Amino acid sequence: MKYQEAHEICIKHMFRYVSVTMTSGSVYDGIVEGVDDENLYLAVPIGGMDQDQMRAFFPFAYPYPYFGGYPYLYPGFGFPRRRFVRQILPLAGLLALSLLPYY
Repeated sequence: MKYQEAHEICIKHMFRYVSVTMTSGSVYDGIVEGVDDENLYLAVPIGGMDQDQMRAFFPFAYPYPYFGGYPYLYPGFGFPRRRFVRQILPLAGLLALSLLPYY
């Protein structure tokens, strides 16, 4: 895929859930968060347990007890979890981009 064509396709699919294939063979899926002159920015979801499943393992850590207006965090537990990680991919290495169904 040519650089200019890759840039236009990424802009066209902004804020959509896509699958990205790189020339190295690696495949990423995520939400197109941004595009600049050189890079594609994907918000890649992190798999894992939701809060109800976390309570089974750490019943004392959720919900967050508040102390003085700030959440009181237990040592090692109770920190907010990230749901997405930003993945920065070079446009020059983009081979294919396709839409994925988001349920």
